[in-house]
Amino acid sequence: MAVPPRAAESGLSRPPGAVKIIAAACVGNALEWYDIAIYSFFAVYVAHAFFPAGDATSSLLLALGTFGASFLIRPIGAIVLGSYADRAGRKPALTLSIWLMVLGTLLICVMPPYASIGMLAPLGILVARLIQGFSAGGEFGSATALMVEHLPHRRGYAASWQFTSQAAATLLAATLGTVLTSTLTPEQLQSWGFRIPFVVGLLVGPVGYYIRRHVPEAPEFVTASTGADQRAPGRQVLREQKSRVLLTIGVLAVTTCLNYLLSYMPTYAIKQLHLPASTGFAAALVGGIALLIATPFAGHFSDRFGQIRFMRPAAVLILLLIYPLFLLLVTFPGIGVLLGMLCILSVLKAAYFGPMAALLANLFPAETRATGMAVGYNIGVAIFGGFTPLIATWLISVTGSPLAPSFWVMFTGVVSLASLGVISGKLGLR
Repeated sequence: MAVPPRAAESGLSRPPGAVKIIAAACVGNALEWYDIAIYSFFAVYVAHAFFPAGDATSSLLLALGTFGASFLIRPIGAIVLGSYADRAGRKPALTLSIWLMVLGTLLICVMPPYASIGMLAPLGILVARLIQGFSAGGEFGSATALMVEHLPHRRGYAASWQFTSQAAATLLAATLGTVLTSTLTPEQLQSWGFRIPFVVGLLVGPVGYYIRRHVPEAPEFVTASTGADQRAPGRQVLREQKSRVLLTIGVLAVTTCLNYLLSYMPTYAIKQLHLPASTGFAAALVGGIALLIATPFAGHFSDRFGQIRFMRPAAVLILLLIYPLFLLLVTFPGIGVLLGMLCILSVLKAAYFGPMAALLANLFPAETRATGMAVGYNIGVAIFGGFTPLIATWLISVTGSPLAPSFWVMFTGVVSLASLGVISGKLGLR
């Protein structure tokens, strides 16, 4: 099979620097996670505006259910956009995904409230989240593949910026949340203030498109495309690499669950601890700073010592500490304890997911890397991530215990440790 035209053209281009490659790959990922964070952070206000119900809890559950439902379409986006990336190139797939993200964000920005258009409001928000979910489905695999194939000797460090960009996005969302909840009245927030962070997200789209437009395809992809059968990479992954997809899902479990739990903490602080809204956002801000600093260091050192050697101890500590940390927070609710809890969990998360993207990239060959990573990643995120805020709220409602979210995290810790054991033992990756 001939080399895709865009890939062939890239062979004539001057090799780009590491900073340019990382920026191009991560800008869309940052927008994706920014959108996720602000929807989760402002779920209480989104629920009131678009999902009226008989009581506040039911309204919040509807809003969080829509948040989770958008993750169900991510595996479809993973197959469609991942296959497109493995056939046509990483660059065109990433360009398409960022414009789809912008479209979904724009719909949320302009959607009238339920009081104005009735049921069209929640349906419109659902459509917006489905567009964002489909777009996000192809983002992780294509962006990670672009980085590790351009920088093969620094895979851990390069790929860690996928998750560093998540931390940066969460940090920006938490900063906006802190400022808005501290300066606007509850009435202003509910009326129009909660839309401001979504408007800010629109600005990332044109910048991301410009950066990605000027980055060539990776040499490894160009080489792998020559003479390879790229007609159906999605089918190849689902037929021949199912075990690797399952391992990808398992590895993701604990860090994805923890990530969405951290995003849920502002809502948890308001609803369960009865703390001011600004307290929850300030804690998320501190957690984002810890992730931003620690994640690239974890990726860097994993290139020297091995990814699993960093990830396994972090998963064990998350499993052992999550319940005591929740118990301490519930017993002594306050900003100091909340800040300490999120700092500890953020550092442990950084140690785990900093090396993770490189480990997942090593599971798949270049011919199917974008598709394989995208499918496994997005199924894992759909199961263990998107519904985590909903599961946390449901567990609290069923058990009557504010400690209940820790049970879900503990379960995912066991799943991830088992998956790392299989990868280390049977596949020989370290």
